[in-house]
Amino acid sequence: MKKIFILGFITFICVHGYTQSPDEIYTVTETMPEYPGGEEAMYSFIQKNVKYPSMAKETGIQGKVYVQFVIRKDGSVTNIEVIKGIGGGCDEEAIRVVKLFPKWKPGEQGGKPVDVRMRLPFSFKLY
Repeated sequence: MKKIFILGFITFICVHGYTQSPDEIYTVTETMPEYPGGEEAMYSFIQKNVKYPSMAKETGIQGKVYVQFVIRKDGSVTNIEVIKGIGGGCDEEAIRVVKLFPKWKPGEQGGKPVDVRMRLPFSFKLY
């Protein structure tokens, strides 16, 4: 009886342990999501759209804001949040720019589009 239970448990893990639940969000996939035009185009977009917040300028705030977001199966950008901020309006500015992103080419796992969590640093530096 014990052998049958163990074999059944192993079979359950093999069959069910590697299937994606409908709500699963990957952090690494066989094919990662891609910004239209690639990474260089994304950084160009960010550079053109980020406006240094006046409060941050006035108080000399500099640093990196780390933003996390999800690229959905349809390429849309959702669940945007700051995971490490610096204040002075910089956190809100990074979120504002990510909200402007166009649809991405979604990530794929097993040849199928999946939801993927991404992280992106935004550098704020006074010159």
